[in-house]
Amino acid sequence: MAALLDRSGSMNAIADDTRGGFDSFIAKERAHEGDTVVTLAQFDDRYDMVYSSQPIDSVPPLVLEPRGMTALYDAIGRLITDVGSELAATPENERPGSVTILVMTDGHENASKEWSNTAVRALIEQQERDYQWDFVFLGANIDAVDVGTDLGFARDKSMTYVSTTVGVTSAFDSVASYQSRKRASVMGAPPVQGFSEEDRRRARGE
Repeated sequence: MAALLDRSGSMNAIADDTRGGFDSFIAKERAHEGDTVVTLAQFDDRYDMVYSSQPIDSVPPLVLEPRGMTALYDAIGRLITDVGSELAATPENERPGSVTILVMTDGHENASKEWSNTAVRALIEQQERDYQWDFVFLGANIDAVDVGTDLGFARDKSMTYVSTTVGVTSAFDSVASYQSRKRASVMGAPPVQGFSEEDRRRARGE
């Protein structure tokens, strides 16, 4: 599991909710059987890897200090590249059985210098096709379905949430529920569907 969290200045209004929501999400993931490792990166107009392949039992509480602008494309490109490089250097028998990339932002791209929309989309499509990575996109103050699909995220795994306690909490809860459904799916069964209409209504605060 690799998460990329927006920490641009506009996140200040929901910083506490994001800290609580992410910590709750990790707690729910921790309750499942299996060896889960977590990678966390944060971004504004800078990108920082907070920790990499941390065993979920030792993941610390989230520290999030909003600042700066929103270099979304650069951050997504960097995270996918970093995770891919780490996995490539890991013996095949030690690699995780599945990789989920979660991106959470509260605004439009406005500061990237290295990666373009087209380059990010091509990278996501490559990782999905060649390595079966799973990508989830959450966005506030934007139409996250339109923005996510334009970047290569599947429509049913892209969701808009409102910048409130209810919206943030519901968004993280929906991702936890999706992860649980994936774990419960039988090998060879049809792909697990992403977010439901009920998930989307809750995340919109309806």
